[in-house]
Amino acid sequence: MLRLGRREFASHERVIMAIVNRTPDSFYDQGATFRDEPALARVEQAVAEGAAIIDIGGVKAGPGEEVSAEEEVRRTAGFVAEVRRRFPDVVISVDTWRHEVGEAVCEAGADVLNDAWGGVDPRLAEVAARYGAGLVCTHAGGSEPRTRPHRVTYDDVMADILDVTLRLAERAVELGVERESVMIDPGHDFGKNTRHSLEATRRLGEMVATGWPVLVSLSNKDFVGETLDRPVKERVVGTLATTAVSAWLGAQVYRVHEVAETRQVLDMVSSIAGDREPAVARRGLA
Repeated sequence: MLRLGRREFASHERVIMAIVNRTPDSFYDQGATFRDEPALARVEQAVAEGAAIIDIGGVKAGPGEEVSAEEEVRRTAGFVAEVRRRFPDVVISVDTWRHEVGEAVCEAGADVLNDAWGGVDPRLAEVAARYGAGLVCTHAGGSEPRTRPHRVTYDDVMADILDVTLRLAERAVELGVERESVMIDPGHDFGKNTRHSLEATRRLGEMVATGWPVLVSLSNKDFVGETLDRPVKERVVGTLATTAVSAWLGAQVYRVHEVAETRQVLDMVSSIAGDREPAVARRGLA
């Protein structure tokens, strides 16, 4: 059982986490949800299309203009409070590596801290424990926040992913985060080249076998673009293919831009796996 905020998800449920960037320079939407009203409209649409979790980010993942902790709080905390007011049952996640930001957004009503940079600030897990929030434990290959990998190597990339994420997860539980509220993430593209991310996908079952719920953040990433030689706006098909493979291998949570399309892919995989009945079953029965 995965327990986040007011929601509980059975182990066979495939859950969508919709991305809402509160940044003017995000790689995918170029600031489309930087202002409050477009961002709130995005939340409403994502929930209507089947997202159970909204992941709010106040800093672009890649290199760019410096964003202070104070500015990150300004971009996220008030918005978290408004989403909490308008959508009381939705799970609210905040993508941050800073404990100061984690404190502010948990005060505002966030349910999950999505630590995409692999515990670079160890106090973030302490904040999650203190507020009863969930935590995403990610493998980032030891990268500093907002840096790109350069000639990174691993003897065995999945062995490294498991070593890092399991240590982070166990530490979180020792600090007081509920075991049912901890997820592990292989960190596609973070501290990895394209071949590393492909191998992490291919071997995702090894993460699933640990028993921790696995979150994947695949949406329109560079490893998809390089694999198919496609620019950012032409990576949806490759993303959905990777999503289907990840779902079949047992990943549970999917951080995405395209909610409706992902919901269809996950529902189809769930039905093939025998976890979901077809929405309609008339063929051969009339």
